[in-house]
Amino acid sequence: MVALSVDLLFDAAVRIQLLERSITVSFAKNTIRIKFPTTRRLAEFLEVPHYYVLPYFAMMEQEELVTRAERVGILTTPKGSAKMIGIMKTQYRQEIDEIIGQLIFEEIAKRCEIP
Repeated sequence: MVALSVDLLFDAAVRIQLLERSITVSFAKNTIRIKFPTTRRLAEFLEVPHYYVLPYFAMMEQEELVTRAERVGILTTPKGSAKMIGIMKTQYRQEIDEIIGQLIFEEIAKRCEIP
């Protein structure tokens, strides 16, 4: 069985977005939020029971990496967006550029303060 961690869940979220070729980004006042896959989708992707991932989402909320929005889903906070963009930039840059384009990605990274 996979040893779960916050870092693994963020990496899995990016891989799901790449697999589905869909990244939902919301632009708000001086912040960017990225929609996280559902807890059930992450559990399915990682091949673990759903209830295994739930404590990690509680931790991620406590660490102010994600927030749950009623009827919207799980969104990254500014801190979580920076973490996710950092993973995209260092580990999946080519794939991300293919989906959203280099210029758009660079602008998103700049707004997340990722050099």
